[in-house]
Amino acid sequence: MRLLTNLARLRQWRAQQSRSVALVPTMGNLHQGHLSLVKKAQQHADVVVVSIFVNPMQFGAGEDLESYPRTLSDDKEALSAMGVNAVFTPQVSDIYPRGLAAQTQVTVPGISDILCGADRAGHFTGVATVVCKLFNMVQPDVAVFGEKDFQQLQIIRLMTQDLSLPVTVIGVPTAREKSGLALSSRNGYLNAEQRQQAAAIYQTLQDIAERLNATTDFKAIESKAEEALTGAGFKVDYVAIRNADDLQKPTPADKRWVVLIAARLGKTRLIDNLQVVNKHA
Repeated sequence: MRLLTNLARLRQWRAQQSRSVALVPTMGNLHQGHLSLVKKAQQHADVVVVSIFVNPMQFGAGEDLESYPRTLSDDKEALSAMGVNAVFTPQVSDIYPRGLAAQTQVTVPGISDILCGADRAGHFTGVATVVCKLFNMVQPDVAVFGEKDFQQLQIIRLMTQDLSLPVTVIGVPTAREKSGLALSSRNGYLNAEQRQQAAAIYQTLQDIAERLNATTDFKAIESKAEEALTGAGFKVDYVAIRNADDLQKPTPADKRWVVLIAARLGKTRLIDNLQVVNKHA
């Protein structure tokens, strides 16, 4: 496994590749969910490179940039065991050579300032910008992302389409614990009791999916679910049913919906989602 610690080494390595290349962008602290992305990438390309970069542009004031878990040694060991071809671990100066304030930014309108973007100003601009730069640096044929952050995935898909980037974006279903809790690096912030509590999010998503089979009273379904989560000890940021293609407000004519939840347990913010086929259409 090649260790590419800066842009010059990455470009030298990339110039030597004659086969198809897949990129799996991560912020490290890898878990089984990340490794499932690697497996999917290996199915779609001959060569797989994983990037590990904690992106400061997507963290807002007061968020956990400094405390975000960094486990580079363990991450490299896990990726080597999976047969990953290369790991790209750039410094901030590689990604933002003129600094964050001077960096050209990529913003995807109409989808970046809703849901998680409503309370995290600039977050998805940071995501779109770093992913666009990684695409330009690595020049992959394929890029693989998890569906757990569904809004992020749709933003990346739209950005890739809008900028005519020659990259096929592949989404991979969310990896879960036996309880249903979506795997996340931030789950490490939860204590044992909170970890058990957190499984209620997935149960709520399943309950909403069942209700959508019976009715399209979206507001009533969202309100009931929010009340249930609040009663279970969560501070709810949102419960939202949206069109799965563009995350706009749902209609009874949509072919597919996605149910999205963001809620907090203590200081930990958890997100999850579930796609639902419209059986009324």
